[in-house]
Amino acid sequence: MHTDLSPVIAATAQWLVRAYPASGGALAGALCEVQARQAVTVAARLRYPTPMDVALLGVAGPGGAARLDWITGADGATPVDPDPDADADAWRTWVDEVVASWAACLLTDPALAGPAVAALAESGPSAGTPAEFRRLLAPDEADRRAAALLRHPDLVAPVAGLHHAQLVARLDPGQALVA
Repeated sequence: MHTDLSPVIAATAQWLVRAYPASGGALAGALCEVQARQAVTVAARLRYPTPMDVALLGVAGPGGAARLDWITGADGATPVDPDPDADADAWRTWVDEVVASWAACLLTDPALAGPAVAALAESGPSAGTPAEFRRLLAPDEADRRAAALLRHPDLVAPVAGLHHAQLVARLDPGQALVA
């Protein structure tokens, strides 16, 4: 089931890493990407928990990165490709705004990351384990340095705030009424 989410996971993780890049070289870039991918994977599996949800995503599409680009100020930052047949940014159409927002919440708020991974575990043994999401749940110092921008609550607040309430409602429906 979750392999059908791979285009959304890949594109949304790539968008996060481009919007909030690592600093410190190739290793830092790889560590940042792993953290983004883990957060996006959890968010996507929470957002699209059933085969029907994934199928509907395939029909309707995820929405793309345009609003996220606008919010982060990245709209217009990519130069227009002079070759109209070249579609190097086609991956951007697979970015899911809600998944990006939820992933940003998970990366900046450990109080949400733990319950999110636990919610996946309730879905069954193939849904993922806390060990699979170690860099999301328990980042070490190298992880934190590599993803300093990606994990900075103030910097990602515009993205995280977009759908924070929906994530809280998904993880604890009764809590959403209080928040």
